[in-house]
Formats: sequence, C-alpha cells, structure tokens
Amino acid sequence: MTFDIARVPFSRAGSYMAISRHGQASDHAAGVVIRTVHGDAPRTSVFLVELLDGDKPVAFTETAGPAMLKLESKAGNARFCFATPKCIRFLAHGVKLRLTLCLDPGTHAFALPMDEGRWQVKSFIHRSNFGLTPLRGQLHVDAPWNKVHSERVVAEFVSGPKGAGTVEGVIEEFVSVLPPWRERQNFEDAVRDVQREFEQFYRASPSVSESMESAGELAAYVNWSAIVAPEGHFRRPAMLMSKNWMAQVWSWDHCFNAMALSHRNPDLAWDQLQLPFDHQDASGALPDCYNDRTFTRTFVKPPIHGWALRYMMQSGSAVTPRRLKEFYEPLAAWTNWWLMHCDSDRDGVPQYLHGNDSGWDNSTAFDVGVPLEGPDLCSFLTIQMDVLADVATKIGKKRDARRWTKLADRMLEQLLAHSWRGDAFVAPRNGDHQIAEGGDSLVLFMPLILGQRLPPDIRQKLVAGIASEGRFLTKHGLATENVKSAKYESDGYWRGPIWAPSTHLIVDGLMQCGEKELAREIATRFCATVAANGMAENFDALSGKPLRDPAYTWTSSSFQVLAHDIVLPAQRGGR
Repeated sequence: MTFDIARVPFSRAGSYMAISRHGQASDHAAGVVIRTVHGDAPRTSVFLVELLDGDKPVAFTETAGPAMLKLESKAGNARFCFATPKCIRFLAHGVKLRLTLCLDPGTHAFALPMDEGRWQVKSFIHRSNFGLTPLRGQLHVDAPWNKVHSERVVAEFVSGPKGAGTVEGVIEEFVSVLPPWRERQNFEDAVRDVQREFEQFYRASPSVSESMESAGELAAYVNWSAIVAPEGHFRRPAMLMSKNWMAQVWSWDHCFNAMALSHRNPDLAWDQLQLPFDHQDASGALPDCYNDRTFTRTFVKPPIHGWALRYMMQSGSAVTPRRLKEFYEPLAAWTNWWLMHCDSDRDGVPQYLHGNDSGWDNSTAFDVGVPLEGPDLCSFLTIQMDVLADVATKIGKKRDARRWTKLADRMLEQLLAHSWRGDAFVAPRNGDHQIAEGGDSLVLFMPLILGQRLPPDIRQKLVAGIASEGRFLTKHGLATENVKSAKYESDGYWRGPIWAPSTHLIVDGLMQCGEKELAREIATRFCATVAANGMAENFDALSGKPLRDPAYTWTSSSFQVLAHDIVLPAQRGGR
C-alpha cells in the first residue's frame, strides 16, 4: 500500500509527529514538512525538508507506505522511518538533507550544540524540543544568535565535502532532556518492525470484501497512524480524528472509532469509548473536544454513547462485566445532565444550545435560532436510557433498570407528541416552538435509529423520505440536506455533503426498522464513495468529491463497520 502525503500524513501509532506535503499557507512553508500534533502549538509545521545536490535544493517525489517514506530525486534519495514514536530515522544516498526550522520572527527558538556532533533545537512556537543526531556523515547547523533567539535554524546532514555519499541521522522529540543516543537496530530493521506492527493492527481490523481491500488497508493505516500515546490530558492511547488539522478527540467522533475497534481490538476500543469520560465534570457533562494540552467546554456533543455501547456489547469482547459496572455511573451522569440542565422551557423535551452541540454544526434546522429541541436528541436519549436499563439489570440494579425504562418510555412519548407533525419530525426552537423554513435537513430523519420503538406509520414515512432518489439519496450516499433545497450547499459542511456518522446512524436505524435492503444499498454506495475517494471528513453529495480533512478517522471507522457488517454479508448472500 502507498498513499499521498499531501492527503494522508506519514506517521505511526503513538507519535505526536507526522510528515506531510503542504502548499503555502499561514501555518507552514510549502513543501514536505515535519509537523507536530501537540494541541497547544501555535505553529504545527516544524521543519521544512529539502534534498540538496551540492548546495542547491532539488525537486523530488514522495512514495509513502505504513513504515517508510521515500523522497526520490535525480541526484539521490532519502528514506524516513518512525523507528519509535519519538524518533524519526532517515538514510540518504547521493544527496544532503536540509532541515529548516519553520519560524515566525522573534519567536524565541534557538539551537545548541551538544557532544558527539549532536544538536538540540528548542522552539517556543512549536511547544516542543527536538534533537538532531548524525549517525553517518556530519551535521552542520546555522543558527546565528540575536539577543534572545536564533535568527534562523538551518541544519544540514552531509556525508563529505560534496555530499555525494551516504548520510544517516535521527530527529527526536523530547520534553526537557535529550537522552543519550543508543542505537538498538539499523534502519532496515526499524522499517521491518514498524511494518510488522502495522500489519498486526490491520489483521485486527474489521474484514471487508475483496473489492474494497485497498480501502480497508488505507482505513486501517489512517486509524493506526492517528493514535497518540498517553500524555498530558490523554490518560490512555487516543485515536485523534486526524493528524492533519483535526488533531483532537471530539466527544461523539470517538464512539465510531471505538465501535470499529471493538471487533478484534477490545482494549484499545474500550480506551476510545472512555476518552471523554476521563474528563467528565461534576455536573455530568463531557467536554466538546480536547487534545493532550487543551480543552473546549463551550459546547458538548450528542449523547450517542449508549447507542455505541449497545453495539460494542454485541460485537467483540471489549465490554466485560467489570467494565460495564465501572461505566454505568458515568453514562448515567451524562444522561442526567441532559435531563436536568437542557430543558429551559420545562416542556420535557431537551434542547441543544448550539448547532455544535448536535454535531450538525450549521444544519439548516438551526436557522431558526437556538436553543433547539432536536428530535435526534430525544432519540439518542431514549436509546441511551434503554441501554442504561439493560446495563442496570446486568449489574444487579433492578430498581434503576425500572426507572430508566420508565424515563425512556416517557421521552419517546414526549418526542412523538411534541415533534411529530403528521408527516415529518420537526426541530422547534425552545420556548416559542418556531421551526426553520426553507430547509430540509437529514437530521430530522434521525429518529429512525429508534427502530421498532417507532409506530409503524411513522417508520414508513421516514423510510419513504430516505428511499426517495434525488432528495437525500444520491449515487454516493445520503446528503445531509435535500439536494434540491434552496439551502443546499455542495461544500456547506452539514448543509449538503455526505458524512460518515449521519450515514452510519441512518443505516443502523434502517436495519433496526427491518429495512435491510435499503440499508445495504445506502451502505454500499457510501463505502464505494470512500473506496474511490479516501477517508475524507465529508464528500460532495453529487460528485463524491472528497472535502475538508482528507484523512479522518471516523470516516475510516464507519467505513470499516459498514463494509464489514452490512456490505460484506450482503455480497455473501447473508444477513
């Protein structure tokens, strides 16, 4: 497998570094750059990477696989490998390697020589420190001092006077003290070890059909390489949404990753489900998103955690009796937060304070204003309370189980009485119960996830709306806004493009409703779009063109689950 580092970062599980090709932008130089994904770094591009023939930079092309990145020029080549999460090894033949620290003026970066030809580079704007070590050849660093910082930091690894031989070196990230270099293996052995690690992860990923094997391998790589080690706010291994620019964990995205991992990677799956609950506040709320160094609590994300837990309880061995008992109180507190703190007009229907709380940030349903009483929210909470009732029964809390069942029934009654208007669900504004005009959002079909809990006539009308070709359903999957709506935008985020989570939830709802043929058709179209266009954050509903972040883990995870659970059995004549 090879991939384009202009779209998919070259990294490895555990690392907070990545290598990408970027065009010119405010945060980085144009070209191939070594980057940091630490959450508080004002500048993420750390070193611009160049190959030199003599003293002149030469053009090169990149070929990347899970374990090695190769830069190839007419003069020679350089190969890179993440020998460890904190250590990039490189081996170059026929060219020099130049690393230029990406700086803004006056940003207090500086470089210091050490023993044995090593240098350390300290950079405030990157919130990181780096060690440079020559293993073969020499390291020359140009870092002239100017009062409080180095004017520039340019490091060249050279083999000899003309730089035409072999040069080998190491780029390391460190916290405060650069450890002594102790070589444990040569470059080739490092590549083999990393390749074996990735292949082990790939074998533990959900299997997909033969026609989608290439996409399945890419999905596994995107997920594996997006993992970072426990550090700072991350108390356990964390799969970031991306090592491009969405380098955080959002408190619903992580559920899809946990579900994909639950098949054959139970411990890592459980870690992903637990991530935001490590930072649940006293009221029961989860953070909107966080990384190793910062939090955002201005928003929250929708309570799909019971839905995800239900899937994990049925798939794989991640959910043990001990884990279920430990998770019960945090999940109950998260549910109670919505019931106690998110119903300002006291009509029994909870509300979103902002579109971001729903995950559908700018959906046309929110054009009427906020707070908004989304029918998806009642649906998620009904499922979550059903799951809590099931969990309470399993752990011996029978009184709690009865209470959760009663609350779930009441929530469903409120949803139907309040938000079903005879032929469609609506999302009223809290208080005056006005609804947005002129739009037609897929989010209003999310109650499908309630499956058999919905009355048959409501199920039938919702299914008919989803099955209607050219409304939401296109040849690429489900648009998030009716493609004929006046408010449809091809790259409008939640006002048109196809997304993995909305697709995943609707497909599951259709399966729960017994609409297996339609569910398979939608899953097949979506998976084919992903297989053709990569693991993008979202896709143009009419062309299938990949949009926004091109290497997004909830896309790869939902692809894995749908391709394994829905598409593959259908191709084999089952399910």
